[in-house]
Amino acid sequence: MKIAIVGYGVEGHSSFEYFSKDGHDLTIVDQNFIKNIPKEADYITGDNVFDKLIDFDLIIRSPGISPHRLPYGEKVWSATNEFFAKCPAPIIGVTGTKGKGTTCSLITSILRAAGRTVHLVGNIGTPALQELPKIRPDDIVVFELSSFQLWDLQRSPHVAVVLMIEPDHMNVHKDMEDYVAAKGNIAAYQAVDDTVIFNRNNQLSQQIAAASKGKKVEYPFAIDEFTASIKLPGAHNQENAAAAIAAVREFGVGDDVIRQGLSAFDGLPHRLEKVRELDGVTFYNDSFSSAPSATVAAVKSFTQPEIIIVGGTDKGADFSELHTALQEATNVKMVILIGEIRHKLADILHDINYEISDVRTMAEVVNVARSYATSGDVVILSPACASFDMFKSFYDRGDQFREIVKSL
Repeated sequence: MKIAIVGYGVEGHSSFEYFSKDGHDLTIVDQNFIKNIPKEADYITGDNVFDKLIDFDLIIRSPGISPHRLPYGEKVWSATNEFFAKCPAPIIGVTGTKGKGTTCSLITSILRAAGRTVHLVGNIGTPALQELPKIRPDDIVVFELSSFQLWDLQRSPHVAVVLMIEPDHMNVHKDMEDYVAAKGNIAAYQAVDDTVIFNRNNQLSQQIAAASKGKKVEYPFAIDEFTASIKLPGAHNQENAAAAIAAVREFGVGDDVIRQGLSAFDGLPHRLEKVRELDGVTFYNDSFSSAPSATVAAVKSFTQPEIIIVGGTDKGADFSELHTALQEATNVKMVILIGEIRHKLADILHDINYEISDVRTMAEVVNVARSYATSGDVVILSPACASFDMFKSFYDRGDQFREIVKSL
């Protein structure tokens, strides 16, 4: 079979390795220059490359490529579709605008505390096709699913967890309707014996759940008996824990084991990650927060005086909720605006204490934040924006912040 692997990022690499094992005729397709191409691989690069795929029998779309750019009908497939078609074990799929990684990790920690073999795949874990040969029918798969992976998904997981849905990736999706439609595939193909867990306080999460034929379980709910076991700061992480608890209860996990699993999880890098305390000032790395709603959650996570570092690349997001949260917060001492969006943010946050910083390095950003901080304060890198103006990725942004703070 003649197969095009469209997009050669992490998942593209995994797809190439997976399909090459069956002796198919593979071609790597990418608009950009491709590094580390296997010696045996054919490839096509350059402008209008997606218009040259008519002769392929199968087109494997990587998550970063919009299906709207591949008008080849049933020929278009994806690594996520392939995994769902071949996986022998039940799948817990988790999607939402924020909280996916933490919720997936909590689910995984609890199920492992229960003695189950769990495979964490997707954005947060191993590429799904790479993990597929290791999976047995009695195992459980926890799959973090972005809108890009869900875009053309043709099957839904056995347990779908739909966290809060808010505008995001509007620079990639055609509009909000397109974004929600992609997210909706997580529940759209469920059977009556499947389960969808949804956020009862979020209309779009409710809307997605309503399309499922399966059992519907709502969250958040009171988890007072578990709060002492949760090590993560913020009310939003209480909600993530509630979603995780609902998911593992579908597999018969009891409360004592749930507490064990919750307490075993210390949090993920770049998600309100405590870096250090210095001279009474505590520094948190929340670089993963590339949407305003995530930064709102960070703002609400602490009662101490806050110095918040915000800014980066403009993704076309709506900052009105963040503006309101900063207005209402009585403990926000200073907002430091960085990156290419800093002047736009200054116009939006005109009545907030802010400093527009024209710095070009993370070391300079940290120095500006320190100049405002006194003992008892928290300094939070929670950008609410993408990172590509100053950094390679949110990982790079957070890693630099952590390294510099630890070196102080």
